[in-house]
Amino acid sequence: MSSTIANTQPPLQQPRWKKGRALLWAVLLLIIGATFYFASQYHGGAQTTARNRQGLAGPVTITAATAKKGNIGVYLDAIGTVTPVYTSSITAQVNGIVTAVKYTEGQMVKKGDPLVEINPGIYQAQLVEAQGTLQHDIHLLAQAKMDLERYREAWARNAVQRQTLEDQEKLVLQVEGTVKFDEGAVQLAEVQLGYCHITAPIAGRVGLRLIDPGNLVQANQTSTTNSPLVVIAQIQPITVVFTIPEDSIGEVQAQMHRGAALTVDANDRTGAAKLATGKLLTLDNQIDTTTGTVKLRAIFENRNQALFPNQFVNTRLLVRTLTGVTLIPTNAIQHNGQEAFVYVIRHGVARIQTIKPETTDSGMTEVAQGLQPGDVVATSSFDKLHNNSSVVVSSPGGSPAP
Repeated sequence: MSSTIANTQPPLQQPRWKKGRALLWAVLLLIIGATFYFASQYHGGAQTTARNRQGLAGPVTITAATAKKGNIGVYLDAIGTVTPVYTSSITAQVNGIVTAVKYTEGQMVKKGDPLVEINPGIYQAQLVEAQGTLQHDIHLLAQAKMDLERYREAWARNAVQRQTLEDQEKLVLQVEGTVKFDEGAVQLAEVQLGYCHITAPIAGRVGLRLIDPGNLVQANQTSTTNSPLVVIAQIQPITVVFTIPEDSIGEVQAQMHRGAALTVDANDRTGAAKLATGKLLTLDNQIDTTTGTVKLRAIFENRNQALFPNQFVNTRLLVRTLTGVTLIPTNAIQHNGQEAFVYVIRHGVARIQTIKPETTDSGMTEVAQGLQPGDVVATSSFDKLHNNSSVVVSSPGGSPAP
């Protein structure tokens, strides 16, 4: 009987440490894969941001201007007040009742135009009285001279005494003095009568009516104690008084000594609208020590009456004109602290260029260093621009220029 030997040994099992190593490798591979994925995502985002910053995501559309050679004025800006050349506050020179007001409020009058009439009755009577006294004394003088001639003839014949002749000569001199006194009285009465007919002493604009017919006016009353009868302000021509710093006096005086007619522009309160253009007339003779400024007066023809007495204006005094300088729009200039720069456009790329700006006027600025006529500079989209940005210059219509 054969016997079968049964295989009673258990099957071989994989070691436990090998299973743990496989699990560890799987975890490591998972961590490496996740790290690579997130790193690639971050790197792609950083590259996209860098492209946007470097302009690689697309060129920046801008407007631009070309630096040019031209002229620009050097101005002194100041605050001024419109001041009439003459202002006349007319008061009464005689006592009386106003019989007529011959001006209209706001009327433009010429020198000699009638304004106010005062009752002249009493002054006409005084003139007649003075004229009568003068006429009486003139005849007395004539009689005294006739008697003097008789006495001289009688003296020649030894018919009168020397004393009688000399007394008559002195009498003639006395009557001559009386006649002169009478003549003065007549002239005074004529002047007083003339004060009853008030006329314009200057040409200008009349103010509001201050009196009415029937009002009693008194003589020798100043405008501080009694209202004037009428006020006239000359407005053609008219002046503007303004101030400049004392440091600028030398430059202004140098121009005036050379005979230059310095131009002065008068702008409105906002400084946006020009009201008139005139010429510098003169400087004051002393500096205000409290402000360190000196007053100047400019004269304007004011044909359109744009300047009004006591009006506040902004003045611009043209001291000199710079010729043949490099000019760019002021809005093209950017600042980084104390440094000024522009974006110069060359071959579709914007590059930062440091400049030295000087005089500015009417939206244009003189560039002393850093630019040449013909250079193209950016005038917009500064928030998107940086050094070496790709740009497209927009045409005035809004579409990209070729």
